[in-house]
Amino acid sequence: MKTLRLILGDQLNENHSWFQTVDDNIIYIMAEMRQETDYVKHHIQKVVAFFISMRNFSEILTSKGHQCIYLKISDDTNPQDLKAIIKRHLKATGSQKFEYQLPDEYRLDQQLKQICEELNCDYEIADTEHFYTTRFELKNFFSGKKQLIMESFYRMMRKKHHILTTGDQPEGGKWNYDHSNRKKWKGQPIIPEIKKFERNVSAVIEEIKNSGAKTFGHIEPNDFNWPCSRKESLSVLSYFCENLLMHFGDYQDALHTEEKFLFHSRLSFAMNSKMIAPKEVVDSVIAHYRNNTDSIQISQVEGFVRQILGWREYMRGMYWKEMPLYANHNKLNNSNSLPNFFWTGKTKMNCLHHAIDQSLNEAYAHHIQRLMITGNFALLNMTDPKEVDEWYLGIYIDAIEWVEITNTRGMSQFADGGLVATKPYVSSANYINKMSNYCSSCHYSHTKKLGDKACPFNALYWNFLDEKRQYFSSNNRMAMMMSLLNKKPSEELKALKERANEIISNPDQF
Repeated sequence: MKTLRLILGDQLNENHSWFQTVDDNIIYIMAEMRQETDYVKHHIQKVVAFFISMRNFSEILTSKGHQCIYLKISDDTNPQDLKAIIKRHLKATGSQKFEYQLPDEYRLDQQLKQICEELNCDYEIADTEHFYTTRFELKNFFSGKKQLIMESFYRMMRKKHHILTTGDQPEGGKWNYDHSNRKKWKGQPIIPEIKKFERNVSAVIEEIKNSGAKTFGHIEPNDFNWPCSRKESLSVLSYFCENLLMHFGDYQDALHTEEKFLFHSRLSFAMNSKMIAPKEVVDSVIAHYRNNTDSIQISQVEGFVRQILGWREYMRGMYWKEMPLYANHNKLNNSNSLPNFFWTGKTKMNCLHHAIDQSLNEAYAHHIQRLMITGNFALLNMTDPKEVDEWYLGIYIDAIEWVEITNTRGMSQFADGGLVATKPYVSSANYINKMSNYCSSCHYSHTKKLGDKACPFNALYWNFLDEKRQYFSSNNRMAMMMSLLNKKPSEELKALKERANEIISNPDQF
């Protein structure tokens, strides 16, 4: 019996059990689709990275003897729609069965269920064999508990998978070294140049342009340095272990005008497209640490492991626990528009200029740039979370909805009312100055709260607390901030709110 198997663009796992045996009765289908380029406007580098990675994966399958049909975005025979592609190729191949791997996005999960209900053949669903957890493991773990706390989930994962533990206790005596992971980078230690790949992506860019797909952002056809195959992904992992891991934990929250990537691994796209598995990343990092305990401290390693074993798996579990209602959460009732400078980088606020420019040029910004610069401003601006979602989902190369929306609606915008984060991640200019050198060369003064030269973050911060005063009145983690707000002289608070309203009314003038 002939079987048609679908492989989505974020299911590029060479080690999947599907591919361990060659069977002439199994045909794989992969397709670049306008359906996927158009559901939100994407960064050109993101589309290019997925298409190149998919093409490389198809070639690997073919080289191993598998039958693989591949539809490029430019093919005249490409219907550009998942349903049409599946139905057409079931008929064309004479397949009596259809199989697919569980999608990681809710919309695709629903679409494939609907397609299968309309098929006149058997179908079967397989796991992606990628994550540490199943879809609903987090939901089951928190069943009956009053509060969802990532740290308790993370500790369970450490124990279950025997990662940096001795028995049931944490190796080194601490579960979490977060307080050691907040150093400001001041030019030392030296950061090695990023891993380079030699390729020209001009042809793919032209195909995307000619297809009519709308993209944004910048790309250098001869300088495209994202890993687009398993081999390249493994080389980036090796490079991270050998050159960056020893300082990762210390500076994972640091921000700097001269360094785009600092000590970050740049593995998120490789993992989210499944070219490389989280387990092999974690195992490789720990193995390298074991062999270099004289030069690498456990705090550097734990900080990295926490992001993958803890946060990444936690966000995925939250996504499947809460969707589809999660996508509509707006507990703070924010409705302002995202400022135009988020699409251009043209603002006098130096931190936002650098973070957004980098995002437009690299399709990447690390987690603190996303959370405490762009996300912080969007929340203080009281932006409609739907607009924030679309920007984050489109601009970042590693953004797939399961990880994007939980971070934006939850961690960044507090639109879920505290399901993901116990308090909103907002700050005045003080935090930005503490963790970066952005403020030293800014048009605005981070120490001023009022006046033309006052940093907009300061007035926006106090205005936000006052506007959401009632909502946060019973939040214990907000008690100190609300207490400081209550001590503000009424005239000062009035002046701060007037300044904030000027900024919110005309953000692109600032």
